[in-house]
Amino acid sequence: MLAQEIIRTKRDGHTLSTSQIEQFVMGLVDGSWSEGQVAALGMAVFLRGMGQGECVALTHAMMHSGRVMVWRDMPGPVLDKHSSGGVGDKVSLMLAPMVAACGGYVPMISGRGLGHTGGTCDKFDAIPGYNTTPEPALFDHVVRTVGCAIIGQTADLAPADKRFYATRDVTATVESVPLITASILSKKLAAGLEGLVMDVKCGNGAFADSRDMAQELAHSIVAVASGAGLRTTALITDMNQILGRSVGNAIEVAEAIAYLRADGVREPRQHEITLALSAELLVLGGLARDTTVARQKLQAALDSGAAAEHFARMVAALGGPVDLMERPSAYLVSAPVVMPVPALRTGLLSEMQTRNIGMTVVELGGGRRKASDAIDTRVGLTQVQPLGAHLQLGEPIAFVHAADTASAQRAVTQLQGAFILSDDTSVQPWQTTPTVLETISSTSSAA
Repeated sequence: MLAQEIIRTKRDGHTLSTSQIEQFVMGLVDGSWSEGQVAALGMAVFLRGMGQGECVALTHAMMHSGRVMVWRDMPGPVLDKHSSGGVGDKVSLMLAPMVAACGGYVPMISGRGLGHTGGTCDKFDAIPGYNTTPEPALFDHVVRTVGCAIIGQTADLAPADKRFYATRDVTATVESVPLITASILSKKLAAGLEGLVMDVKCGNGAFADSRDMAQELAHSIVAVASGAGLRTTALITDMNQILGRSVGNAIEVAEAIAYLRADGVREPRQHEITLALSAELLVLGGLARDTTVARQKLQAALDSGAAAEHFARMVAALGGPVDLMERPSAYLVSAPVVMPVPALRTGLLSEMQTRNIGMTVVELGGGRRKASDAIDTRVGLTQVQPLGAHLQLGEPIAFVHAADTASAQRAVTQLQGAFILSDDTSVQPWQTTPTVLETISSTSSAA
């Protein structure tokens, strides 16, 4: 069938057959579908949706568009985590070595930034020498010997998704539940996992900006994954403010290193989400009988330095500096301009327009406007104040790290509009939104 007829079928709101979906996926891989046709079908699906059967067919077709990993003779469970995308979300950098330190094996295939959200793979590009596209034999070796390896999507792993993913990023078709589901699970199923935890972000900095959309995505991923035989749990987590205290690639790596080394107090929301997701993985993998025991094991891995050691070994094994943990500032390049974002009034930081904050970092060069854009790993934000902070007029809400003064000044102006200050109501203590809003398992998804 002609590509335009497949596009027409979905444009008119009809169900695509498995053979039509397989033809589309083949066209993604062999190049017989043009960029315009790929974008058109993506938009048709975005507007018309997909049924679960179509989503399953797309997931399987993209999964089998390249190599499917098989982990034979592993001494522990093969586990992974994925996030639907947030601003300042650096959890993967801490979670993988923490789970590895507790006996899990984490072959994490990470993504590039999409829209206003950062990508884990982009963060690792900030580490000199770190190879995000190792040969399969090296990837296998590092997972087996270190316990974790975080890399980018290789050319032979779900290549159809890699092309579709890049097109969606620049054609405003990211926020589609079936396309997000198929994209995530095609890679995770191809990675040969035994357990997966999904972090579905919900709020004004997430693709799922409403609780209903977050629930739809969580149930979709759990249902499709479980149907494919992959044990999966999804957590819906709050993204109405940035996660942690920083946004930006090298800057987030530095924050993750500080977290693992226990340099100062760990930011509470970031710590809670990291522990919650990691604990679910230990339970899914049979490494802990419940999340309470799992949290104890994970905290012990942090306190003993075992998690930090696994991160250091992973970085070194994949070509990065052997002493990154001891001297991160020697390797993580910093931006030449650092400028405060002064509060325009005295008051309570009551709201963040989190998506706008992410887009400001993109405009600084920390993300992509189009798929071919290079990323400036130096730029971003540090020392971002949390919601509920009491600020005086002129006090910094955050610090901008930029390539030049002009771009820093533009960012300051944009951010002053994105951080909302209200009258100081300190009579009542600030009530924060729970970090983890809901847990969805295969049982609850089926209910």
